Amino acid sequence: MKTLAMQRGAAGKLILIALGILVAVSAWLLMSDGSALRKQAELKALDVIGNAATARLGGDDHGEATHGSAVELIKRPIEVKQLADSVYQATGVGNVMMIVTDEGNVLFDAGLVLQTPKQLGALRQVSDAPIKKIILSHSHADHIGGTRFFAEEGTEIIAHKHFEEEQRYLMELEPYQYQRNSTLFPWMPAWEDRPDIAMMRYGGIMPDVIVDDYKVHSFTLGGIEFQVIGTPGAEGADNVVLWLPEQKILFSGDFFGPQFPQFPNVFTMRGEKIRKPIEYVKSLDVLLQLPIETVVPSHLDPTTGAAQISADMTRIRDAVQYVHDETVAGMNAGKDVYQLMREIKLPPELDLVQNHGKVDWAVRSIWDYYMTWFHFESTTELYPVPARDVYADLAEAAGSEGLLSLGRNYLLQGEPVKTLHIVEVVLAAEPANIEALNQRQQALGVLLDAAEHGLNNDYEIYWLQARMADTAARLESPVAN
Repeated sequence: MKTLAMQRGAAGKLILIALGILVAVSAWLLMSDGSALRKQAELKALDVIGNAATARLGGDDHGEATHGSAVELIKRPIEVKQLADSVYQATGVGNVMMIVTDEGNVLFDAGLVLQTPKQLGALRQVSDAPIKKIILSHSHADHIGGTRFFAEEGTEIIAHKHFEEEQRYLMELEPYQYQRNSTLFPWMPAWEDRPDIAMMRYGGIMPDVIVDDYKVHSFTLGGIEFQVIGTPGAEGADNVVLWLPEQKILFSGDFFGPQFPQFPNVFTMRGEKIRKPIEYVKSLDVLLQLPIETVVPSHLDPTTGAAQISADMTRIRDAVQYVHDETVAGMNAGKDVYQLMREIKLPPELDLVQNHGKVDWAVRSIWDYYMTWFHFESTTELYPVPARDVYADLAEAAGSEGLLSLGRNYLLQGEPVKTLHIVEVVLAAEPANIEALNQRQQALGVLLDAAEHGLNNDYEIYWLQARMADTAARLESPVAN
């Protein structure tokens, strides 16, 4: 069986080989001083790289995504759908929406850069009129990736006031976050194997027009009225949505997440700034004043029906408010964060799917957002000496046999997380201990089964699968045997 490192390396080499084949064909274009020719060559290169990457990720299955997981979204075929008069959607990992007017076109979001050639080509089949404005819902790579290719001379970029700051910190932490993402998504090439070329790099977008929190930037083009609304607290501090009041269509970006309705990702285990819960509630209150008949997300398909949309938005708002208020009440009652993570559940009338956001993680995020990292529980929290620094000594003093017996008992009692605590101690002293690795694998398997048959949270499942793959590789290694 290939290791994760081998798989990632193979993915990176496949993409680079595809790029190399194309370079010889398009070199004469790249040497040209003409920006149009350069852009054409880059789009051809991206198309080859995108095809190779999509095949590697399993995107040639042409499956239909249902809840917006990274595994499913890559399988969506890229095609253009007409959603309403003058409104079109190019599907993909990140959808690109185009509103056609007599005075030029408006885009909402720009998708993932690897899919830009196909999405751009598909939309040009609908209309090749100039793109006058591009509205970016937020600064994530699957929403802004194609911006520089869609933009033309004179195209106006509209984004949130905090877009540049969110983009800045994501750029600065890109190597660190890439490692986290590649752990969750092992089909990603290793950092050192990724195709590091300018046309694929994240960031560098400078908005021409900025929209502040809860403010509205209005304009009319070709007789169609557009309203861009600052709605913080969704997938970040820099979220905006687009409202077409005459058509009663809301382009939501990731404001609701990839699926509507769902419990929002107040915390993302990929690692980003917290998405502030009360600001999100206020943003929902703003949008609830609109007579929305259609929600068009930047992932998956639209939702229609004014009454149901309003009811679902109200449920999302009330669920977030409930989790927030229960967390604050528990903190004031002297309960610790782990107790609250166990206790706080959505009541039946507020129940929402949790395959993207998760209530217990939101509880912990809200706690840390308000009170930061020091929980006033242990003096050791104040110093750079984590508990794992004494694990090896503890295992030597207690003896691995006794600890592993305790780990087995926890498994039998249905407490796999406690087993993981025990085996971490043992493995600190004996990294190749077969019994400890087997217990680790069993505990992870129990948690994975519970996750898949419970809330079915994508990120929890991806993490557990990654840890199981790591454990399996360690069990198969010559050192472990």
